[in-house]
Amino acid sequence: MQEIVYPGDLIADTQIRAPNVYVENGKSYSMVLGFKDSSGSGIIPFEGGWVPKIEETVIGIISSERNNVYEVDLGSHHRALIIGGKYERFSFQIGDVVEATVKDIEDGRTIILSYPNALKEGTVISIKPSKIPRLIGKNNTMINQISQGTSSKISVGMNGMVWIRDGNVALATAAILRVEEEAHVPGLTGRIKEMVEKR
Repeated sequence: MQEIVYPGDLIADTQIRAPNVYVENGKSYSMVLGFKDSSGSGIIPFEGGWVPKIEETVIGIISSERNNVYEVDLGSHHRALIIGGKYERFSFQIGDVVEATVKDIEDGRTIILSYPNALKEGTVISIKPSKIPRLIGKNNTMINQISQGTSSKISVGMNGMVWIRDGNVALATAAILRVEEEAHVPGLTGRIKEMVEKR
């Protein structure tokens, strides 16, 4: 049976670097109400929106442009901007999908993005940001398994947007949505492996 943990519950007597876990006096505790991930990749919250962090990778869609300043829709309530300058100019079109890094967060709401890269063609889907750590998996095991099993190129944004291109996009999408739905269920890695190999 999957173990339910509450904020402040002891997870381990050692230091664990994992999502939704904090360390105090050399011991690790849960930051959220959720399930203890049997794969060791942290705590899976029951629910929760995306809280941006510096240097996180995100995926978004260009929604407007003015004077080489692009506004990016990240699927959240945060405003995100890519700001070009005298020595750094960008060329994106409205509707382009981009992958970028969170450089700064101003006033807790406006996100400044850096190193933007256009993701050409492909399909974009959204899942709950709280399920992204499980989709990635420990040492990228889950996302690599889906990518290799479907021969698809997949980029994952911590904001919950996932870009998929080439290979069996339909199967990759189905596998990702299954991870979102069953993130708290033990043995998920094996079931996803069987799913992508069977087809």
